[in-house]
Amino acid sequence: MFYECITLRHVFVDASLSLNAFPYFIFKKGAPFSFPTAEMWHNGFFFFTPFPLTFNMTTRAPYSGMQRKLVIAFDVGTTFSGISYSILDPGAVPEIRGVTRYPAQEQVGGDSKIPTIVYYDREGRVQAVGAEAIRDDIEDLVEDEGWTKAEWFKLHLRPKTKSAAHVTEKIPALPLNKTAVDVLADFLRYLHSCAKSYIEDTHANGPEIWRRLEECTQFVLTHPNGWEGGQQALMRKAAIMAGLVPNTREGRARLSFVTEGEASLHFCLQSGLATDAAENGDGILIVDAGGGTIDVSAYKKVSPSGHAYEEIAAPQCHFQGSIFVTKNAEAYLTEFLQGSSFALDVPIMTQRFDKATKLRFVNPEEPQFIQFGGLRDKDPELGIRHGQLRLPGTEVAKFFEPSIQCITKSIEDQLESSEGRISSVFLVGGFAASNWLLTNLKNTFTPHGVNISRPDSHTNKVVADGAVSFCIDHFVQARVAKYSYGVSMNIFYDSRDTEHIARGKGVYVGLDGYPKIRGAFDVILRKTTKVSETQEFRHSYRRQDTDQANLRTMSSSIKCFRGARRDPRWMDEEAALYSTLCYVEADLSNLPLRVRHSAVTNETYYESHYDIVLSLGLTEFKAFVVWKENGVEKRSPAEMVYDPESLITDDEALI
Repeated sequence: MFYECITLRHVFVDASLSLNAFPYFIFKKGAPFSFPTAEMWHNGFFFFTPFPLTFNMTTRAPYSGMQRKLVIAFDVGTTFSGISYSILDPGAVPEIRGVTRYPAQEQVGGDSKIPTIVYYDREGRVQAVGAEAIRDDIEDLVEDEGWTKAEWFKLHLRPKTKSAAHVTEKIPALPLNKTAVDVLADFLRYLHSCAKSYIEDTHANGPEIWRRLEECTQFVLTHPNGWEGGQQALMRKAAIMAGLVPNTREGRARLSFVTEGEASLHFCLQSGLATDAAENGDGILIVDAGGGTIDVSAYKKVSPSGHAYEEIAAPQCHFQGSIFVTKNAEAYLTEFLQGSSFALDVPIMTQRFDKATKLRFVNPEEPQFIQFGGLRDKDPELGIRHGQLRLPGTEVAKFFEPSIQCITKSIEDQLESSEGRISSVFLVGGFAASNWLLTNLKNTFTPHGVNISRPDSHTNKVVADGAVSFCIDHFVQARVAKYSYGVSMNIFYDSRDTEHIARGKGVYVGLDGYPKIRGAFDVILRKTTKVSETQEFRHSYRRQDTDQANLRTMSSSIKCFRGARRDPRWMDEEAALYSTLCYVEADLSNLPLRVRHSAVTNETYYESHYDIVLSLGLTEFKAFVVWKENGVEKRSPAEMVYDPESLITDDEALI
């Protein structure tokens, strides 16, 4: 075929592809060419360059493992959920794929997400999940069969912070006799079966691939930035109940966690969206605006060469996602229509607002409309004509105001507290589809030299794809501590120290004969400290007891100070802001004991010496017990036990 060269120029074929600016020849029929090129069709024209066509995205290295492996990520969102996966073949460059076919989705290759909804019958058995739960006939089945709906159940897992106590009033209750873990387990079981069916149906020899890789599959679960070890423990329990992994040390090791903010960063990097912004040395900010939470995370590239990134500010998480805009609209409609003949239509109005009005709202100067009824439904005084409610645009803007203010303040906080300059903000997540949100952020930050952008496509697979990338690419090498972590200690009493004197009533004499004072806070990791993944934090323990048996096990409380100060020293100062992060438990039966004689009681006692080593730079904290035996360091895993139901006092609107 012959083409005629009509132009020679530098072009960007598609903004979403971010092609590097190479000289491109654009041809039409009439002139021959035969040398090797990179080439593509675009809008009816044929583009080619004599240079390799490169996408401005991070180059992924071939998989270096020795055996084939399957990685599956489940992004369970407040309102929608998705699945991504990658089959890792030794020596091959991994490819991330999304599951795009689910039961009750009519189209093949359809949406990458399904509603996070589970219906139960009267006996508590699962009857409909995901897209099945929004079929046209579902309401009739619910009414006839007495089914119960579980939605937004993810938010029942949240940390029990006082600043987020209001959330309970705004989210639906769980079905009778069901816990949030029960519902999550049922939903994960469903997602797992969907992943299995999709891989078996879409890959050559799919059933054999699944059979061979099922027992060694690596799972990644995503969660908001504010979820802590307690929430991860609940999610792990649900994953085990769902049959993803067995409840063994080896099985639990196949399950990992990543924050939604970090997963979003990985998506932006591996798809080329954030590469240019990071190359100039500035930081980038990821705002994952989802249905339930707003997750804000700041990162910076470590060096011009390589693909390592690190957090440059403590991540934030807020309960101001898009569902709270809908709840504000529902509250307004309930009050506005109270006592009218349309009061019973508030649920359908709220649903239509959520699905249509909320998404298309862009201008408070223009009225907005909610279609809810038929042509005979009218009340001019209420602004209802032909089954359509007219709302002032200024009122609709108020529904968004708390969320927009929250996001704006979070960005401002990150810009102020981050290490270095941030010039780019990437807005992702379902709420990012709101043009009103995007417009407000642009108007606020663009004049200050901060670029606000959002992906125009595939926003519904950002977190799921990014979670797989987290597992195989692992771009983030260091993270910033959100709080100060430490332990409550009894320390030697110093009669010259005014702070010791003020706490003199707590002085006691230990078995070793030395006066000591209770209630000191020994900081292991200070708030806002940058921690690499390989960095370990040690705390030395010396325990004394007259009974050897009491020293054969240990359970040490790791405390968390959630206040603003970076130098907390005493547990009785801002006492309400201290909470127990977890208990580190370990078997010390192999630990050698030292025999001592007490000058106080004139009896023999025993003393143990060991270190608790904490790895606090990972997305999931880990602990070890370390001691020396004949000059050789010994190490044993320790278990971190959480109480996710404990009430946490915080002085910030963070979770």
